[in-house]
Amino acid sequence: MDDQSAFIPDSFLKLYAGLRGRLLRPLPEVRARYELCEDLAHHLMASAQALHHDQGLSEDMVLARCLRGLQTPDAGMSEGEPWWVVRRLAELLNWPCEGLASADQ
Repeated sequence: MDDQSAFIPDSFLKLYAGLRGRLLRPLPEVRARYELCEDLAHHLMASAQALHHDQGLSEDMVLARCLRGLQTPDAGMSEGEPWWVVRRLAELLNWPCEGLASADQ
């Protein structure tokens, strides 16, 4: 295996897969988008924790704010990426994200 075969989770691959499970975009592009989204989730951890602890916002409220921010056109994300990033952020923080359950976007 080379460094180009790094693991991309199925949950992310589904964002770029057609009905038959085949990728609709080239793998290097999907890999680059995954790395961006994974890095973004890690980067948002400190801000999310600060909102939760310093401002007293609930975990659901923090995640909802992050989602709204990522869904703006200026964020430059594709349709399903904001949901994936916020779910990954919740996972990294060990926070539930059932409050965001708006289908598998």
